[in-house]
Amino acid sequence: MRFTDRVALVTGAGSGIGRATAQRLAAEGARLVLADWSAEGLAATVALLPAGCEVLSRQMDVSDEAAVQALVNDALARFGQIDVLCNNAGIAGTSHPPITQQNPDDWQKILAVNLLGPMFFTQYVSRHMCERRQGAIVNTASVAGIRSGAGGNAYSASKAAVINLTQTSACDLGEFNVRVNAVCPGLVETGMTQPIFDLARAKGKEEKLGGRAELRRYGRPEEVAAAIAFLASDDASFITGQTLPVDGGNTASLNMPGMKL
Repeated sequence: MRFTDRVALVTGAGSGIGRATAQRLAAEGARLVLADWSAEGLAATVALLPAGCEVLSRQMDVSDEAAVQALVNDALARFGQIDVLCNNAGIAGTSHPPITQQNPDDWQKILAVNLLGPMFFTQYVSRHMCERRQGAIVNTASVAGIRSGAGGNAYSASKAAVINLTQTSACDLGEFNVRVNAVCPGLVETGMTQPIFDLARAKGKEEKLGGRAELRRYGRPEEVAAAIAFLASDDASFITGQTLPVDGGNTASLNMPGMKL
């Protein structure tokens, strides 16, 4: 119950890692503010939360600054505080052509959601956290932000930027006792990665999923949520500006297909 009497704001809470994070924080006593572009996804998440959990949910676009500011203001009006911010909302794009054929509009959309969204939420929530001189922010980046081969150009660039945003924000906010960290999930079955899993299963190659990880498997949203909960909790009270890969060891080596027996 590390989050008893605390309020956590989770974006991208309508599915996948965001949903698992909301469930984990609620199970540990948090009151929740949930945001997602999908109203149906949010309703499904709320239905999975423990009985009696206080929740404010909002269907919204995280790249809309006015909507972000409105949600933060409404959350403070209702709960009086925000102790934890989990910037999880993100998109990958629908195609990954080579750089010579990419559309700038796709880049702008991905960067708006994946980078400006966390920046807007960090900006508005951290102002409140700084006044209270306490708070924890956890951004969801990706192994794609650490090395190539885990996503398209725009997605990878956006997640590399989230890692850097985490570091620079931690430097800005540390004197106010506000911590900022990030997790970098590897291959995890979520709505975003579902096409990869569906294709592998259709070809009878599900056993190859996660083969690049040292643990030789893919991850579960709950495993990433556990890492997020740790970084958001007082157990990580002396950790800030750090990026934690949650990837089964994928980024610990150059384990590429065929390189290991």
